[in-house]
Amino acid sequence: MKKQILGFALSATFGFSTPLLAADAAQSIHVYKSPTCGCCTDWVDHLESNGFDVEVTDTHNMNRVKIEAGLSPNLASCHTAFVGDYVIEGHVPANDVHRLIADAPKVRGLAVPGMPVGSPGMEMGDRKEHYQVLMFNAQGQTKVFSEHN
Repeated sequence: MKKQILGFALSATFGFSTPLLAADAAQSIHVYKSPTCGCCTDWVDHLESNGFDVEVTDTHNMNRVKIEAGLSPNLASCHTAFVGDYVIEGHVPANDVHRLIADAPKVRGLAVPGMPVGSPGMEMGDRKEHYQVLMFNAQGQTKVFSEHN
């Protein structure tokens, strides 16, 4: 009887903790940014306030990071991040990153090209530009993932 209870307890523990551990791991994101970029720091703050565990690497060679991530110039912004196997380029809202992780599409990542006013990290009072979050594949083909403002 004790063995059955112990077996059930271990099954329940591992059965319930594995998805929780996977969910925790999915919330870790590694951001590469310029050490002097204030909007990048603001975007990191946005991620942290939305449940991400953020590791930051300051670098003066963002072009190398973008090239190694397979980003085409038309997708580029000021910072590049990695969450799991995905690339996150630019001022992508945290809720879109959460949705990407939850939906797990077979894509390379998400990008907000440029630096649209009103995107996370680019807040300027009441000013808000309409912008799109683009989903992209390894060949650089894009599709609209979401629209904001």
